[in-house]
Order: sequence, then structure tokens, then C-alpha cells
Amino acid sequence: MKLRGLVFATLCLASVAAGAQGRPEGSEHGDPPRLGEHWAKDGKAPVAHEARVGGSTSPNMTYHSGVVLQKTVVKAIFWGSSWAPSDDKITGLDAWYSGYGGSNYAKTVDEYGGSNGQVGPSSTYQGHILDTSAIPAGTNFSSTSPVLAEVCKQVAAGSSSGGTSGITVDSSGNGYYPVYTDVPRGSAGFCAWHSYGTCSASGKTRVQIAFFFKLDGDAGCDPVDTSGLHSQGLAALASVTAHELSEARSDPASPGAWYDSQGNENGDKCAWIFPVPLVTFADGTKWKLQGEWSNAAYTAGTGYPNSTGQKGCLSGL
Repeated sequence: MKLRGLVFATLCLASVAAGAQGRPEGSEHGDPPRLGEHWAKDGKAPVAHEARVGGSTSPNMTYHSGVVLQKTVVKAIFWGSSWAPSDDKITGLDAWYSGYGGSNYAKTVDEYGGSNGQVGPSSTYQGHILDTSAIPAGTNFSSTSPVLAEVCKQVAAGSSSGGTSGITVDSSGNGYYPVYTDVPRGSAGFCAWHSYGTCSASGKTRVQIAFFFKLDGDAGCDPVDTSGLHSQGLAALASVTAHELSEARSDPASPGAWYDSQGNENGDKCAWIFPVPLVTFADGTKWKLQGEWSNAAYTAGTGYPNSTGQKGCLSGL
């Protein structure tokens, strides 16, 4: 779900101001907006799109003049003292990102374009960073600041090492840096979100960021994958990873690209509906994933229905 309107505009202005002064956006001058919150099943539900009787507004997303991600260059960060190199969620998400690029699932977003061109299914995975520094107790992940600060820390490491460690930011602005923490969700109403910002060490190149709680044993963020191919915690992270990456590609930054009249992005509009048992990626790996909204499929009547019966979701088969 998007934060739009006055609050969204205020946060964006604060973010730009922070970036202009050479600090990570959100570090001292207000957070960049938290976009595409993937609400937990037991959390606050997003506004129902076109659920009202007699509504005349089209459920399709409309374009809001912003950029899209023409490709993605991904490097994941696993942050927290309890992560270990052999953790199945690390090795599993490495496989997820490696297989995503060029898959039919990735192609569900290809119909959307922006001021900088068209979304394409290309996605390059550069592996992961393991940061076993302890996350300070009480860190507020409803704020984007700590996540952007972690990404910028890794960007600075990449800059100081000449690219031998940390992150070397993709100069085209297509870099996507998801941060997986070892912090359980607790009472938070969301499973994950995506946002954006700049880091002083990136030369003001925009970076896409995303945040994920630890979802082991969390029924509110569990897709209930019964295939036996993945642990519950990995299956849950794979599910919300698909949601956030699809949204980041079609609606990455201010002033926004594609979302509907309620502020819902393509992932929001098909959230928690799984039309097929498993989706197969380009490398043959299989995952239980929600579909993504397609304006074209809704218009043609060829999509599967979302939670309000609108036939605009594509499964990625």
C-alpha cells in the first residue's frame, strides 16, 4: 500500500532535502516514504479497491509520470547477529533471485513504462552481503531510516574498497538492495515494504531498498507452501520478496509511476491470492507466489480474480 497525498509529498520533499545535503535520505530530515507495504494477513488490511457497490472508477492502475526500473541489479543484505552463512533462507533467496530474471513471473510487470523507458524482465543478481552486526534493540522498522542507513553503510564499504566488498551502486538507478533482518515481526501490521533514497557514497544515484522481517513461525505472513521444497521461513520470505520486487519495478520512486486510485500497486491488488500451487522460475526452481496485477489482462478479461473479484491478476505461468 502507498502513502500518498500530503503525507507522501511532505516525506518526499524531506528526502530530497536530505539527499541534497550529502546525507542518506531520511537520516535527519524525515524518512523517504515507505512504499508497497505488504500487509500481514493478521494486520491492517489495505483499502479494498473498487469494493463499493456501484463504483464507476476503473480498477486499473494509472501512470503518474515517474520512472520505472528498466532492469534490476540486485544485491541482498542479511543483517543481524543470528544470521549464519549456511542458513537455508540465505541460500534459498540466493536461488530465488538467480532464477527470477527472465522468468514468466518477472514478465508479468513488463507492460508498464515510465519517463525513462519500459520495464523489462532482465534481473542480475550480484549475490549477498552478510552483516552480522547486532541490530539495536527497539529499532523502528516502521521508519525507513535504519534500512536506508544499512544500505548506505554497504555502499560506503563498496566505495572505500574499490568494489571488492559492500555494494557498488548501479549507475543507471536500477540498483535494488533488499535488507533481510533477524527481527521477528511481533505486533507490526506489515510483513515487508520497499522504498528508495540516495547515499553520499553513491554520487546521488538513486537506490531502491526493501525491508523484510524474520518470518519463521509467523502465520500472518505465511503463504502456506505445502510442497515440502522449502522451510516455512524461506517460503514466507520468497512470497513477500516477489510482492516487493514487482512493485519496485513498476513504481520505484517519487513522483510515482503505476498505482490505482486507492494508491495500491500491482502487488497490493493481487495480495494473498495464490492461483496455482507453484510458479516455476527460469532455472527450474519452484515457489509459491501471489500473482501481479495487469491492466491489459483486466481489460481483456483474461486474468484471474483478486480478493474483490476483479480479473486482472497474472500468475506468471
